[in-house]
Amino acid sequence: MRTGLVFAGVGVAVCCVGVAGLGVRNLQVVTQAAGPVRETADEFLREVTVGDTGGAYDRLCADARKKWSEIGFTSWVRTPPEVRDYEIVDVSVTTRGGRPHGTVTVQLTRDSGVTERRELPVVREDGDWRICGDPF
Repeated sequence: MRTGLVFAGVGVAVCCVGVAGLGVRNLQVVTQAAGPVRETADEFLREVTVGDTGGAYDRLCADARKKWSEIGFTSWVRTPPEVRDYEIVDVSVTTRGGRPHGTVTVQLTRDSGVTERRELPVVREDGDWRICGDPF
């Protein structure tokens, strides 16, 4: 009976260590990703505000590039009122299915003076972070 309890206790301890290890790994992935996610959104928005729509288009994920041709994306971004300034308000990174996903909340200022808050989804694709979904 004691031997069975000892084995059960060891089994529970091993499971707890494994779960704790996975939790620490996920925390590290999320913590390490926040900087690159912010940087990706910042570079994308900087390119949009200076009119480099080709550079911004290159930062889109494959799904977004399937939805938008480069010409269509350029036309959409340049449709008034255009984005003239931005401020990154928040960056959050979570994991789904073991893969990190980011959301960058930004305050956009249009050339009309109107401001609006938007969320940019950022995903990891082919080793790089990419803007995915409709950014504006």
